[in-house]
Amino acid sequence: MPWDDEECDNVIERNRSGDKENALDGLSPAVDVPVEVLLPADSPRLDGESDEHVRMLAAIEGPLPPIIVHRPTMRVIDGMHRVRAALLRGDGEVAARFYDGDEESAFVRAVKANVTHGLPLSQADREAAARRIIGSHPEWSDRSIAAATGMAAETVAALRRRSGDRAAQPIARIGRDGRVRPLSSAEGRRKAGELFADRPGATLREVARAAGISVGTARDVRDRVRRGEDPLPDRVREREAGAPTPPTALCAAPALPDGDFARLLDNLRRDPTLRLTESGRALLRLLTVQAMRPEDWGLLVRATPAHCLPALSKLARGCADKWAQLAEEFDERARATA
Repeated sequence: MPWDDEECDNVIERNRSGDKENALDGLSPAVDVPVEVLLPADSPRLDGESDEHVRMLAAIEGPLPPIIVHRPTMRVIDGMHRVRAALLRGDGEVAARFYDGDEESAFVRAVKANVTHGLPLSQADREAAARRIIGSHPEWSDRSIAAATGMAAETVAALRRRSGDRAAQPIARIGRDGRVRPLSSAEGRRKAGELFADRPGATLREVARAAGISVGTARDVRDRVRRGEDPLPDRVREREAGAPTPPTALCAAPALPDGDFARLLDNLRRDPTLRLTESGRALLRLLTVQAMRPEDWGLLVRATPAHCLPALSKLARGCADKWAQLAEEFDERARATA
């Protein structure tokens, strides 16, 4: 099927948009490079380039957007369709920007470039690319790899589990924000225990930062060390040993009985320092949602369509994690102001 002028313009605009982004991301200015010195791309495309897409690009009048080339190897990172189009048109040179990173980083850049503009990668291409990045960058979080490959984080997690490679299951991962987050608190707790034993005067924040754990976890370790206990609670040791953890052990504190919850919430509602401030009212509204009776929660679960249950389960666990973090911060401030 022939391409009309509007479709050609769209292709050019998509490539130019991606080109502007690349200019801000560690690439050299564009220069003309002889086509004959370029090596084929280490492409994430399992089936190679599309002949139809090459012919479409070759039919476009005027210069094509710059390609990206790995300077140490002169291998094309992004733009093999444009290179083949240049050859088809008889062009001896193409505009190119150079990238100086290592080859595995160059492959990641190739995947990102093909996800964000140009001819889209197929699902099979993305999954193969994700598997390779899991192998070359096992410390990256599922979300980081998902962002690079244009996939869902859950899909990346499933690919990681199926890999069977222990190296792909590190004890900590680097998130999209560059922060390192441990998958298990066991090692961080051990390190914190050693720090508290060696430096009794160290603050909670200093130890938390050095051990890569939260301030609340650091406080728990400090209290355990002072009592002469193991820095690792039973539930953490069980998870580390591979033993199943009962659902009730996932909570850091015992559940609050419904009657006590209602009583505490009622007292807070009467407190003018909360009622008369916007932030206080927002907090009370959030807590009021949690005051539902157990039977009401059951009604919600039974009335929810089955296809929504997995997503809602993840959201509920995410909310629980956020409330747990908030509880730790409340505890920390309470101790600091006591």
